[in-house]
Amino acid sequence: MKSFRFVDLFAGLGGFHLALERLGGTCVFAAEWQEHLRDLYEVNFGLRPEGDITQILPEKVPAHDVLTAGFPCQPFSKAGDQLGFECTKQGNLFFNVEAILKEKMPRFFILENVPNLLKHDEGRTWEKIQEILGLDGLGYHIRAEKLSPHNFGIPQIRERVYIVGSIEPLTSFQWPEMLQGETTIESILDENPEDARRLSTQVTECLEVWNDFLARSPSKVELPSFPLWSMEWGATYPFEESTPYAAFVEKGKRGLYEMRGSHGARLGDWESVDDRWAALPSHARTEQMQFPKWKRDFIRQNRQFYADNKKWIAPWLPKILKFPSSLQKLEWNVKGGERSIWQYVLQFRASGVRIKRRTTAPSLIAMTDTQVPIIGWERRYMTPRECARLQSLEELKQLPGSPTKAFHALGNAVNSRVVENVARALLNGTRRTSPPITRSKRADRQPAESTA
Repeated sequence: MKSFRFVDLFAGLGGFHLALERLGGTCVFAAEWQEHLRDLYEVNFGLRPEGDITQILPEKVPAHDVLTAGFPCQPFSKAGDQLGFECTKQGNLFFNVEAILKEKMPRFFILENVPNLLKHDEGRTWEKIQEILGLDGLGYHIRAEKLSPHNFGIPQIRERVYIVGSIEPLTSFQWPEMLQGETTIESILDENPEDARRLSTQVTECLEVWNDFLARSPSKVELPSFPLWSMEWGATYPFEESTPYAAFVEKGKRGLYEMRGSHGARLGDWESVDDRWAALPSHARTEQMQFPKWKRDFIRQNRQFYADNKKWIAPWLPKILKFPSSLQKLEWNVKGGERSIWQYVLQFRASGVRIKRRTTAPSLIAMTDTQVPIIGWERRYMTPRECARLQSLEELKQLPGSPTKAFHALGNAVNSRVVENVARALLNGTRRTSPPITRSKRADRQPAESTA
């Protein structure tokens, strides 16, 4: 297609817009519920998006050739409650996309979401989507694939599922070719940018404590790939067949008396149940009679690691006690690498202090200021502009003025280069035929003015 018209739903910063515009597309309609992002979209693209998609009448959307939508992923993410379509606030927004597709029947669509969408609810969510949009539903030929920016030379591992649909058969369609070479985060960094936020005293001190842990570790000891939970080092509370909560249910506060909690703290040293409960690791305070397998595995692995290495860990352990529990965990994703934190890319996550090689940045998420990736060798946080390059959004004239809003929006954004590759393959890889008439709606399809 030499030229075409597209709509940009859940537009955010405009990653879909940038991608399709590079391919000759013209945006005729956009929707975004956050007002500050609508203002920014208008500045960057000269088109003001409509607001809440639930208030948009499908018939009011202009005719178009391509519909794009990165519909909200939180209801399907592993990191959330995974309510899916049952999430009344965001999960059912997919059906607003369906309504516009049904009304306008564009030639193509491109949808983006978290990879867990394919497995959510044991695959039933994906089956439902195919049933709605596929040949037995709206009549589209559908393909889905998981792709990440690093597959296209961009130094970020951030896998997302892309769903493409076409009125014509996808017999000639092939997903874009992935690059095999290694990337480096240094390719998108500015050298010591003046506007970069420096590390606080507490952050620096915490990282120095973990750096000391690495320095003390004997070279013959292989650092594990599982998360290191220092609060388990010295703990003795039950976790295999029972839990602290189960012990409390059975024996009251006496059930907690003999246990040791975080870093070996004796629960019997506290009189009240609340104090004893607070002395347990946060992950052990759940009201469960049995922990899930993944948690039991991590606890078992950490206690064994401590038992095998107590001689050198025990003298270090008091140093970590002053920090919040989330900073008392370490994810060492640098197997075989130099044991110096400041050589790598760092990030504070709920799961702990994550250490990664320089090849890629941590996956951008809808971040708080504390979750922005840290460039260890420059002892600073990444800037919004650097994070924009990770999402291939460096062409934007403006980003949100507040760093907090900028990082949050970038974490929710779609990578425009990945979309561009997908869209190019879709637009060039279909066989133009008369599609089978499976619904009476086909007769009412409104083709946009375009040149095929």
